[in-house]
Amino acid sequence: MQASARQAIRAVSKAGQRRAFTLAAARAPVVVARNANKLAPAAVRGVKTLSFAGTEETVYERSDWPLPKLQEYFKNDTLALIGYGSQGHGQGLNARDNGLNVIVGVREGGESWKQAQEDGWVPGKTLFPIEEAINKGTIIMNLLSDAAQSQTWSQIKPLITKGKTLYFSHGFSVVYAKDTGVTVPEDVDVILCAPKGSGRTVRTLFKEGRGINSSIAVWQDVTGKAKEKATAIAVGIGSGYSYETTFEKEVYSDLYGERGVLMGGIQGMFLAQYKVLRENGHSPSEAFNETVEEATQSLFPLIGQYGMDYMYNACSTTARRGALDWAPKFEEANYPVFKALYASVKDGSETRRSLEFNGSKTYREDLQKELDAIDNQEIWRAGKTVRSLRPAAK
Repeated sequence: MQASARQAIRAVSKAGQRRAFTLAAARAPVVVARNANKLAPAAVRGVKTLSFAGTEETVYERSDWPLPKLQEYFKNDTLALIGYGSQGHGQGLNARDNGLNVIVGVREGGESWKQAQEDGWVPGKTLFPIEEAINKGTIIMNLLSDAAQSQTWSQIKPLITKGKTLYFSHGFSVVYAKDTGVTVPEDVDVILCAPKGSGRTVRTLFKEGRGINSSIAVWQDVTGKAKEKATAIAVGIGSGYSYETTFEKEVYSDLYGERGVLMGGIQGMFLAQYKVLRENGHSPSEAFNETVEEATQSLFPLIGQYGMDYMYNACSTTARRGALDWAPKFEEANYPVFKALYASVKDGSETRRSLEFNGSKTYREDLQKELDAIDNQEIWRAGKTVRSLRPAAK
């Protein structure tokens, strides 16, 4: 691509400048708004119906649950957070900072127990063995890994008694019950809040005062208040806004996205482009800059803030013409791969593969071998040097 990062910023067209913020962009810091001209004003906060490309959807915002109302709603509840991995860390700390009564349940003396203590959870007060935490809790937040949920369900299920609420952040275990064995009790509400990002991002965005976007869903509504509970707890764990989905759609889209453009697909495309550049005599630094660095540091942020057409308008005329010509070819080439991927998710193939691998006794060692292989690829070794050359922020 011929337009450098500086050219991209200078070449923004009037059409791109007129682009309105998306809902997410409207929540961005003021500094972003200062850099964009004639942006549409943010909508009034609260529950609302918005048009997403012509489809009306209801969006729930945290302003509908100000802290006093949120704390009053959950005043008689104890959120028992089971598992303290990435999501457990982020959701637990956010809910605690929001003034909710939260306890953590993990294996006593294990690594997660130690991490929870480092974050201020106190043994015997807010930190307990799993069984004790579930007995004390009214809302049981099962945030164990998918494989661990399957492996521990026979011990956990009898503790989910009538009157409690069962909470998940992923539809995996419930939707694929034939494979996981996670069949939920029939006399409890079963809800979901799935943040659209890692647990670390859930925490970071909360601390920045923004909040992550999440999806909410109801699998089973015994009390008639399951949906209300889901919208409230979404705010409690740090969501800026949430939208409604189903357990099935959440897990299908999640597994599909992770294997596609969010992780698997982008690694595959980065690597393929880099290899061709190297085969044609380009240096590692040039190949990395033209494949990863310009994408992540210059162009992808423009897409995230303003949209794809804005990014196109921010680049040179030569870059635009080539991108417009080649995009349909990439779509045609990738479409059958994505169709096969979605089918593999929906029929449970991806689930069985995940359970088999992640439930192995040598899981951590086997995973590390694969991650080390990626880390040792030339593209990412070159990237370490390129990143070290980035000017320090002033």
